[in-house]
Amino acid sequence: MRRPMKIWYQSFVDPDQQTGYIRDLQSALTACADPEVIYEIHGITPPDLELHRITEFRCAAQVLRNAVTAQQQGYDAFVIGHFQDGGLYEARATVDVPVLGLGETAMLYACTLGRKIALVTINPVFIPFHEEQIARYGLTERVVAVKALTTDPEELNRAFTDSGAFERILRQFREQAQPLADSGVEVIIPAGGLPMLLFSRVAQFTVGHAVVLNGLAVLVKMAELAVTLRRLNGTTVSRAATFAKPSPKALQEFLDHGGGSDVSRP
Repeated sequence: MRRPMKIWYQSFVDPDQQTGYIRDLQSALTACADPEVIYEIHGITPPDLELHRITEFRCAAQVLRNAVTAQQQGYDAFVIGHFQDGGLYEARATVDVPVLGLGETAMLYACTLGRKIALVTINPVFIPFHEEQIARYGLTERVVAVKALTTDPEELNRAFTDSGAFERILRQFREQAQPLADSGVEVIIPAGGLPMLLFSRVAQFTVGHAVVLNGLAVLVKMAELAVTLRRLNGTTVSRAATFAKPSPKALQEFLDHGGGSDVSRP
């Protein structure tokens, strides 16, 4: 009999401020997960509401702290449910449990579904962020376009309980996605945990002939696979270069002086 898995899901929202999203997210994670897998959502306070690099940097520091905490508390994997993948490489280089990010995982899996891929992010401010991600992951020949809605996390959160807001965001997404599909894009990824969860309401979502990928479901199943492979034959991240582990002194210096105090709450 396999030991149950417990996976830390790191959201970038405040569970007290964004209760509708957290409720729907927990339901979605539970529905996707295998029966013996438990996903526990942890948030960040203050949440990632200010659309700027400095906010992403602040949250990334908390992500790294929380990854260390997750390993210490016996979690089997640590997943980052934020498309920009803040803190992903740093956490993966620091802890031994599998660490997966929503953006990286969704884009890599999309490569199995079609040759030409595009992102539709929530706000134009994130376009350069995603372009940098695409280059970092070596996908510049596969992810051929990044478009944007003109919304923000607060409006997206309202859409979980306001049907009118949901329809406006969905209509705006289709308006951005249709020209991509017309140009030959085969897979379109809503670049964000919030829009992914919102659009999971649309069964077998397509725009033209393009598949709209539910990256949250992909993240759930890939995290479970990573844990299974580690248990099966020890498959784990390479420590040769990119994800070489820090010295104990370097890690302690970060924990003592690196900012991002642990204010995660389940």
